[in-house]
Amino acid sequence: MDNCLFCKIIKGEIPANKVYENEHVLAFRDIDPKAPIHILVIPKKHIKSINELNSSDKFLAGELILASKKIAIDEGINLKGFRTIFNTNDDGGQTVYHIHMHIMGGRQMKWPPG
Repeated sequence: MDNCLFCKIIKGEIPANKVYENEHVLAFRDIDPKAPIHILVIPKKHIKSINELNSSDKFLAGELILASKKIAIDEGINLKGFRTIFNTNDDGGQTVYHIHMHIMGGRQMKWPPG
């Protein structure tokens, strides 16, 4: 998608503080963090939201989860705990329409989140 913020980050047109990358996913620090550690994990393939995932994307969905595990270890939050979140559409709080997972940690998370 030409106008997608995250696609522009993937292409290198917009800088990001990258923390992880492989051939399928990219992870970078959120520019407006809501926790001491707040990282976004995105697929390099443009998918608008969870609603647009299909069975051919199951490997990619798994890559997002496995990347979150590695990032949590690298950031030192795996043992104390962290939260992973997918926001979907307006009521779910999605603001960028390119599927992405938030990894949040470094403090006690509250429930319910909001």
